[in-house]
Amino acid sequence: MTLEEGKRIFSNEYADLLIHYYGNTAMLENFKDATIQIIDYFFAVVYVPVEQVTNKTIMELGYSSMPSLSGIVSSSSMDASNITKLRNFPAFNLRGEGVLIGILDTGIDYTNPIFRKADNTSKIISIWDQTIYTDDFKSNTYYGTEYTQEQINAALQNENPFSIVPSTDEIGHGTMIAGIIAGNDVPESNFYGVVPDAELVVVKLKPAKPYLKEFWRIPETAVCYQANDIMFALEYLEQVAIRLNRPMSICVALGSSLGPHDERADLNDILSKRAENMNFSIAIAAGNEGNAKRHYSGNILSNVGFDSVEMTVGENESGFTLELWGDSPGLFSIDIISPSGETVPRIFPTLRENKVINFLFEETEIIVDYQLVESQTGDELILMRFKKPAPGIWIFNVYGMGTSKLHFNMWLPMESFITNNTYFLQPDPDTTIISLGNSTVPITVTAYNSVDESIYQKAGRGYTRTGRFKPDIAAPGVSVISPALNHGFTEVTGTSPATAHAAGVAAMILEWAIVERNLTTINTIDIKILMIRGARRLPGSSYPNKQWGYGILDVYNIFDSLRRG
Repeated sequence: MTLEEGKRIFSNEYADLLIHYYGNTAMLENFKDATIQIIDYFFAVVYVPVEQVTNKTIMELGYSSMPSLSGIVSSSSMDASNITKLRNFPAFNLRGEGVLIGILDTGIDYTNPIFRKADNTSKIISIWDQTIYTDDFKSNTYYGTEYTQEQINAALQNENPFSIVPSTDEIGHGTMIAGIIAGNDVPESNFYGVVPDAELVVVKLKPAKPYLKEFWRIPETAVCYQANDIMFALEYLEQVAIRLNRPMSICVALGSSLGPHDERADLNDILSKRAENMNFSIAIAAGNEGNAKRHYSGNILSNVGFDSVEMTVGENESGFTLELWGDSPGLFSIDIISPSGETVPRIFPTLRENKVINFLFEETEIIVDYQLVESQTGDELILMRFKKPAPGIWIFNVYGMGTSKLHFNMWLPMESFITNNTYFLQPDPDTTIISLGNSTVPITVTAYNSVDESIYQKAGRGYTRTGRFKPDIAAPGVSVISPALNHGFTEVTGTSPATAHAAGVAAMILEWAIVERNLTTINTIDIKILMIRGARRLPGSSYPNKQWGYGILDVYNIFDSLRRG
């Protein structure tokens, strides 16, 4: 790739296609006027003029070719996890010394004092800002700019630090995550980072391109990021840790309510592969979709032949995506009834089909894609993209063919991608963990209120669509003290702060295992097992379960169980 070709990565005139090429570069040569960027042996991004992306792209290239879009998950925890109790033992005063924290999010306010060491230098090893285009591609990705610790320290000594390092966090989500994990203690504000002696490696993700938001019917103002940019961010974090030969705890507080909701999606697979690497831990948020009424679970009885799904659409809904995933080996088809009573006749399944549906009495347009054998899962997908949906009750009659149990799921987009006035009338709160949280190997974290030990009611619930146990662990996530962009502090709630807390505990385990050389071959699987062994379980409940996973995170119990063992 030349420098001129690299401009396509930023340009809104070019579309990003995510291609699963399995090392066969010959198959990438079929694209016209294309620039190819290899992510790894399995995936490549193909940049083509945006006009080449049409309503038929999914039919021609498959559902996974259009990068999925992930949004940010969120809207006194130290004692709740017994971190303070553990630190009373000198041998276990684990504060993250020698461990790296990997952040891929909205960026970081590097000028905040909580991210400085005692000598006033920065705790940030580097920032890769994907949004700043320069000719300096230290990350070998042909986009973004990398700022080193030396540059950040120079900026902190300057009256105008952003003249040297112009990377900022306009939203605050990344700063919140980084602060909860590794911020300096500020007792007067009742703020304590989990591992304040750890150092940070930060990726500020590039916002999704407008054409992709339009394709997935996501509002222009929504904060979201492309799967290919997340893949490159993971590669960058891993390479920095390998270069420095240090363990890393990565926090992923992003996700989507679309996709298969199991371990087989492309980005889930990548997260699991990287989580298996020695010296690494990856923690992922379960999301806040548990009581949002945006999931439906249906069974088609043989004596009835179909299941009627009712969905209400609110006023002023500009558009959204609705997905139906049918469990194999069943075959599924639908008909649609609009709020005015207009009926779209039953659409029968074919291997790949694309239909554009317009209505006589409504302005609504629905683009329907049938994927009889979706490439990531092998299951059937019916993808419906609504434009100007008429408000009122929509009915979808779902028909099934087959002799086995005919079960299907339907999902609407996550919060901020759709209004709260659009939802299913008979929703199922289970199987609402957001997409990335369904990855097999990473630690999926839900949130609870540490004051009364109640589950956070908005938290996504398990299990995965294929029945795997998720979430894994519950961490404090209600009214957690967090840094704000004004260098003050605020309370935050959700599975994002809970995941940051768990990622900090994972860093404590990495310090004990790798830095102090107690278990030098540790990876995410081992850390997850230690967390599960040490989890505190409430009486009267069986574990694992769909809300709490294996129980409440308790770092003291983790090490106490090793001592007793």
